[in-house]
Amino acid sequence: MFGSGSSQVRVLLASVLKPVDDTRMRGKFAETLLERPTLELHVAGRDTGDDLHHTLVDAFPQVHHHRIFWGSRLSPNRLRAQARYWRLLRALQPQLVVVHAPELLPLTLLWNRLGPGRKFLYDIRENYALNVSTQRVYQGLTRRLLAAGLRWVEGHAARRAAGVVLAEASYADELPFLQALPAGRVVLLENKYQPVPGEALPAQPTPLPPPGEPLRLLFSGTISALNGVWEAIALAEALRGAWPSGARLTIIGFCQQPGLLRQLQEKVAANAAWLTFIGGALPVPHAEIVAEMGRSHLGLLPYRPHPSTERCRPTKLFEYLAHGLPMLASPNPLWQELLQKHGAGLSVDFAQPIDGPALVAQLRSASFYPHGIPADALWAGEGKKLWLLLDSLV
Repeated sequence: MFGSGSSQVRVLLASVLKPVDDTRMRGKFAETLLERPTLELHVAGRDTGDDLHHTLVDAFPQVHHHRIFWGSRLSPNRLRAQARYWRLLRALQPQLVVVHAPELLPLTLLWNRLGPGRKFLYDIRENYALNVSTQRVYQGLTRRLLAAGLRWVEGHAARRAAGVVLAEASYADELPFLQALPAGRVVLLENKYQPVPGEALPAQPTPLPPPGEPLRLLFSGTISALNGVWEAIALAEALRGAWPSGARLTIIGFCQQPGLLRQLQEKVAANAAWLTFIGGALPVPHAEIVAEMGRSHLGLLPYRPHPSTERCRPTKLFEYLAHGLPMLASPNPLWQELLQKHGAGLSVDFAQPIDGPALVAQLRSASFYPHGIPADALWAGEGKKLWLLLDSLV
């Protein structure tokens, strides 16, 4: 079995834009691998700042954290991250690499070919070619060439990889290069919630506050217009006058768009009495986001309809489920399936003006989580599937 013998097995988990404390790479994959003490674990990714980095080193001495990228995602330093990754591969000589970013695939393929016994897994966290084609971060010919290049390198890497991991079930149908792979080499590992070490999950769902207390709303994770940050603010404004003691919104997470960040900061400055913004220019430690969940009454998923998200279940959907936090979510069949199954929230059309009094009436009449906090929102079952994949490599 993988990592169960007496000899040390060195494993590298690597990304570029994701921080070294990323919830999937570090919080789920690495935490699962730590179950076997014969594994020597290394995690490479975006810099989290000296304070958090030193905290990680102190809290997890059995994991080696490597900062290979910092700065803006469009800066030249992103190219230098490739050189740092290559030097890391040569210095560590890992037996297994888990690639969490497509831009690291070309060098991983080269490393794989240059020596025997070198294996890698590719963790497909997004439909990257679809994102590039539809989200308009890049324009014209650049967008088309980048999307085609991503699809080509992903297909080549999938054929060479010892295994391919999918974060979303829909990718099995969306990505044509997966169709030719043996079934046992492709594994679905959804972004279910993995408690941080020492975290005690709540025993009971979060109740709504009595009328004499303000309603606390939470928008967490990646901050973008596509993810509905402006819709979250509009909802909070509508509920401020409808809930007897007002409503407050906390926005917490990382924003990679400087223009949007400036607009949000101006909005917060003008509405500081009820609008709080934590993070922005730098990634936020996940423990801070978890703490905000514990202080909130409603989690918001106001995603705008878009091809890149309509068939995905957001990470924070599982996070809110695992903490028993009621939710207000955009209409989406995949999300509604879980919300209805667990009585976890209401569907709200954020594209339309919010009727605050009507929504408050719905909230007061709803019974959230009637059967308690769902266990199937947790990562434990996904971790077992990861071990089955890894053990099949030996």
